[in-house]
Amino acid sequence: MLKLKVKKLDRESFRPYGDYVELLRPDSFYGDVPTMFTPDMLQLPLAQHDLASFSICRVAPRPNIVTASEYHSAAWEGNIPLDGDIVVHVAPANRGQIEPEKFEAFLVPKGTMVTFKPGVWHFAPYAVNGPVSTIVVLPERTYANDCVVVRHTEEQKLEIEM
Repeated sequence: MLKLKVKKLDRESFRPYGDYVELLRPDSFYGDVPTMFTPDMLQLPLAQHDLASFSICRVAPRPNIVTASEYHSAAWEGNIPLDGDIVVHVAPANRGQIEPEKFEAFLVPKGTMVTFKPGVWHFAPYAVNGPVSTIVVLPERTYANDCVVVRHTEEQKLEIEM
């Protein structure tokens, strides 16, 4: 029987087969504690023209006050907390108006993937117990070309009760 010796994963050796990225050790971040984002760390062609891009959002504990929300007009988004539980806040798609009474918050256990439909309000998750790295799956460069961020007014801010 032929034996396969396990090799250390390195870019040059693996290139003929695909690509990889160390999601928990990004080279750099945008932003600062409590929410840091590393966009487009790895892409995955899904079909002829569709490309999924994998980013990391690192969130540290912060006050459970929703002060901003975003939506993507055309793109779905996926989130997977890797090393801790998170809370996400969401509201149904509408015409870009913050309607505080329509928001809900959900606990997402580590290792559980959630997706957001196009137009659904959301933002960086809230860490439950210590810093959490979350994989964010979006079409490449969505954060730059299909992301509407709205800051909540004082009257629109929401407190998340754990």
